[in-house]
Order: sequence, then structure tokens, then C-alpha cells
Amino acid sequence: MRRFLLPLGLFAALVVVLAFGIYNAPRNGSKEILSPLLGKPAPAFALPKLLEPGATYDSGSMRGGWHLVNVWGSWCVECRAEHATLLQIKGEGRVPIVGIDWKDDDATANAWLAQLGNPYDTVVTDHSGRTAIDWGVYGAPESFLVDPAGIVVEKQIGAMSPEDWQTKFLPHLARKP
Repeated sequence: MRRFLLPLGLFAALVVVLAFGIYNAPRNGSKEILSPLLGKPAPAFALPKLLEPGATYDSGSMRGGWHLVNVWGSWCVECRAEHATLLQIKGEGRVPIVGIDWKDDDATANAWLAQLGNPYDTVVTDHSGRTAIDWGVYGAPESFLVDPAGIVVEKQIGAMSPEDWQTKFLPHLARKP
């Protein structure tokens, strides 16, 4: 009988820990992971342009205007799912989109954009993944809204839907930084 006390005690402890976690979970149903970048300057980078071999793009070029930064890869299933939304956003012309092609093959990425359309005003390549780490990327796709002062004001983890764009991002564009 005693041999069952230790496993039973461990099981009871596990139930208590799980119950505590469930009880203290956010009540609003939000699954958002807040970015430590929100309200802070966007990480600086200088990366090669995908569509202009030999040219680079410096993140300092984003200063003075709103920019949507989208981390993607041709290998990413969810990136394909959000692609139509990004094309729609580009069509609205409210904000330039900077695409960071993350840990991808250049030829495959070029073919992907040729096939699906290019929603980006600028596409840079992050072959090493270092820039994505600096931005706190968990996985592609992720999008960041950067204000004219270079401050990250919004983040989307996962594929952006038209509803996400309308409810989370557009309200920022309507107000002054």
C-alpha cells in the first residue's frame, strides 16, 4: 500500500499545479504573447535585398513613416495563408510593407513571390536568422507595425487576417505617433 503513496502524491501535486495555472490564465480568451518590443525602438538591421542582388536595405530607411514589417518564408504554410491579406494591405496603399525572408533559399523565395504576387515594397533576406532573433520572432509569419519614430506599436504572431489588420493595426495608423 505504501508503494502507491509516492506516485499518488506526485499526481496530486501535478493536479494542483495545473489547476493553479488554469485558474490564473487570462480571462478574456486572449492567446496573445506580448512582445517585449512593444513601445520600444525597432531593432536595427542592414540586410541584402532579395530582388536586387548586391543592394542592401537599412532599417533606418523606415524612419519618418509608418511601416509594416512581415517575417516570412517560402517554406512557411501559414505565410501562404496570410499572403492574400498582405496583397490586400498593399493594395490599400496605407503603409509600405517590408518583408524579411527568414532562413530561406533566394531562388525559392523569388519563385514564390513570382507565383503568388509580391505584397512587399522591399524584401530583404535574413539567411542566418539573426535579425529575426533581434525582433523576437517565435516563428513565421510574424508582423510588426513600426511608427514614424521607429517604435514598434503592434505585433501579430501567426497569419494576419483581414480582421487582425482592421482591429489591431489600422487604429494605430489613424492616430499620430
